[in-house]
Amino acid sequence: MYNTAYRIVKDRFEAEDVMQDAFLLAFSKLNTLKDIKTFGAWLKRIVINKSIYHYNKSTKFDEVPLDEVLYKVEDTDGITEDYEFTSIQAKQIIETMKNLKDNYRIALTLHLIEGFDYEEISEIMRISNANCRTTISRAKESLRKKMQALVG
Repeated sequence: MYNTAYRIVKDRFEAEDVMQDAFLLAFSKLNTLKDIKTFGAWLKRIVINKSIYHYNKSTKFDEVPLDEVLYKVEDTDGITEDYEFTSIQAKQIIETMKNLKDNYRIALTLHLIEGFDYEEISEIMRISNANCRTTISRAKESLRKKMQALVG
């Protein structure tokens, strides 16, 4: 949940505030949850909505080093070179995503990282389904171009 909030608000402390607000809201509205099996998805939706709200009202953009939020491997025994290469590629992609337009970054985060479908994303971002598809398509293309510029 923290990583979800952080990817949207791009600030470590604000992500912590978002988490606190989201958990307080969730526990105060727990009686409105119809099916306990959906608690995780319900809570994630609250975190995402709170994150987008906080991001939109925020005017500062303090960057946090990527190493603080990505997985840190303390013990490298048994980890192959392919793993390290893949990890570097993933870090480059996430770092490059930070440079996308805000709506592209948020849409791609929700789609590729969080696994939401187009309908859910359009509802979260309050845009039409067609606009959501177009935004994600353009975001992927923008990311692809930025990644190609890094490589070659």
